[in-house]
Parts: sequence; C-alpha cells; structure tokens
Amino acid sequence: MHPYHHWLTAPVRLEEVVVTVATKPGVFAHGAHDPAADMLAQWIAAAGPQAIATDGDRPRSVHLQAGNGLVAAVAGAQGYLAMACDRSAPNAAAAARTLALSSGQQPLGDAAEAVQHVGIPGKHVADGEAALVTIRIPTDRLGIQLAVAEAFRMLRGGGVCLLAGGNDEGAKPAAKLLQAVFGNASVEAQHSGHRMVRAAKVSATPGDEAIFSLPWLDLSHFHAVPVAFAGADDTVLEFSQFTRPGVFSWEHLDEATSLLADIMNIRPGDRVLDLGCGAGALGVVATVRSGVPAVLVDADADAVRGAQRTVEGAGLSGVQVLASDVGSAVKGQSFDVVVTNPPFHVGKATDLTVPQAFIDDAWEVLAPGGRLYLVANRTLPYERLIHARFGEVRVAHDGRRFKVLGAVRS
Repeated sequence: MHPYHHWLTAPVRLEEVVVTVATKPGVFAHGAHDPAADMLAQWIAAAGPQAIATDGDRPRSVHLQAGNGLVAAVAGAQGYLAMACDRSAPNAAAAARTLALSSGQQPLGDAAEAVQHVGIPGKHVADGEAALVTIRIPTDRLGIQLAVAEAFRMLRGGGVCLLAGGNDEGAKPAAKLLQAVFGNASVEAQHSGHRMVRAAKVSATPGDEAIFSLPWLDLSHFHAVPVAFAGADDTVLEFSQFTRPGVFSWEHLDEATSLLADIMNIRPGDRVLDLGCGAGALGVVATVRSGVPAVLVDADADAVRGAQRTVEGAGLSGVQVLASDVGSAVKGQSFDVVVTNPPFHVGKATDLTVPQAFIDDAWEVLAPGGRLYLVANRTLPYERLIHARFGEVRVAHDGRRFKVLGAVRS
C-alpha cells in the first residue's frame, strides 16, 4: 500500500475524555496539531457531559470543517449526537474512522448521518435542530460567511456557536461577523496565532441579515463559466463549467486547464480518467475527442456536484463523476489516458505527498502503453516524482508559468 493511503491512529485525551483519532496524508493537519481544532475540542471537553432531554433525544451538534473528526468525537463522548461535515473526501473519511474508533465512548446512532461529505449541511440539518455548532474556519471569505449563516440557521434558541481559526486565516474578521450576526461574541481562547470565539443564539432574528441572501446557501446554485476549446476537425467545443465557492478556480477557467486541454493527445476510442477533475472541463473535452465517456473524480464535494452539472450541461451521457480520494474510486479500472492538475496544498502548506499519490495512482490505473498528461506550476519538482514511478518523464510544454509533463506506462 502506498504511504498516502496508510491510516494511522492515536489516542487523544482532553480533560476526562479520551478519543481515538484517525489520520493519513491528505487529511487536514496530518502529522501536526491544529490549535483551532484543539481549542474547540478542549472547550467541549471542559463543558462536561450534556444532559439527555426529557423526551430521550440527545442534543444535536454539528461540526463544520470537521477535519479528522476530533471535535465531533469529543462532542459525541460528551453526549451530543454529533455530525461531522467536510467537503474534502480524505477529511470526511478520517472523521468517519475517528467516530467509529471512538464508539466505545459514544454511541453514534445512525452511522450514515454521522459524517456528511459536504461543505455546509443544507437539508441534512433542520432549522433550529442543533444545540451546538462548531466552525473550524475555512480560509476563504465566502466559506466563512456560509458557515456562520448555516450555524445561525441550525441552532435552536440558546444554542452555542464556537468558531476557531488562525489569525492569518481570517479569524479576526470571522469573529466580527459572528458578533454582527449573533449580537454577541466573546474570545474564549487564543494561542499559537489562533483564537476561538463563542456566540449564543439569543434571538430568532440575526443582527445582520446580509449573508443570508447569499445564493450559495442553496446547494443547487452554481456559477456558470462559459468556456471554449478545440474540438475535432477544426471545430470549436463550447459549453459552460459549473462551480461553487471553494472549488479550484471557481470564478474563471484557469490557465493550466486551458493549456492542458490544448496539449493532451486524446485519440478516438481512448478511455480517459480526469484525476482531480475540478469543475469537469477537461473530462468533457476528453469525452468529445475520444467518443468514449470519460471518468471524472475529485475529492471536493462541490467540485463533484459541479462537474456532474457541467457534464449534463454539455449534453453528454455515460460520463461517470465520482467522489474520490485521489484514485481510490477507480482502483481496478483501466485507462488509456490520465489527465491531471494535482493539488499541492493541504491547508496552506505545500505537501508533495499529495501529487506523489496522484502520480502513483495514475500509474496503477493506466493500461500498458497508457499515457499520463500532468500540468503544474513550473517551479514544482514533479519530474523526479514521475520518473521514479514511470521510469521516464517527457516535457510536452515548458512555459513561463506552467509546464506539461508526460509519461507512458511500459
């Protein structure tokens, strides 16, 4: 098994609560402590066990940007019916493992509801259902706004919202937003350049209603980006790619995708995998040029839903769009071409274990003679990674900003 796919576990003690946390490369804060998540979990542990309601229902807690599931597991151990939400497939898988491993401390209830591979819960949580919502803030402004709006919607009267993150991630503006919406916000903890803020829902009406008009609160709302590529026989292929905030290059077609579409050699009959498909543009182009439905995979929940919408809008049938941690969803399948623009960040840190996993998984699913096309920032040292796995590397393009590298599986 490649190290990227190898799970590690470790016990974590907070006050009298002990949970077992699962992690692996690609999971947020793998190999390190996240001060924001630690503060959220510590607050819940110190607050003590939650009383069961007189009707027998356990109080609901919802944990946005759940990461490895530590905060949700501690909440479960304290008596909450915890739901972990994360848009990243590796994070959602880690949270599911953490909750399952910690089941000795907490009955999970319906396991299907314990973890949701989503950025915001939407229909998964009713208005006023939650007693506690935690937000480990994302780094994008719209993501923070959506999380705070969802927290207010989900909380019952008197319910508590805890928000935590790094000062360099927008924790201070996020705290001001929490104050504006809830009418109260107090700093509960701060250290290591991070802070945690607490607010209570004391009114049914938010103090600032502006964020509640954001169209992105409707999970079926997408941003349409018109795109055009070379088709076949000198034709022009025009369609729209559909995206949402937080999806890579969600407001426009990125230069690297356009470059890769021009350079990748897709032949009639080729079976193509778009590995890390984003909004799905390359998968559409590959399908049209090949005449065979491509397979598109991505770890981001909104990217998967957007790519499906892109494929449907282009009038294509038979194309598969799957949620996948790198190539995990297509192991055992065989392709003639893999095209990819692998991510190289986990959080804000550069982590080459992620693109290494993309390259290794591409090799595993390529048939003998199958071709890899990879586009990347020209400063990234992917040549040695590709050569180590394929035994060769070919430079198809070396530009001022981006390069396209290729290889053939022997």
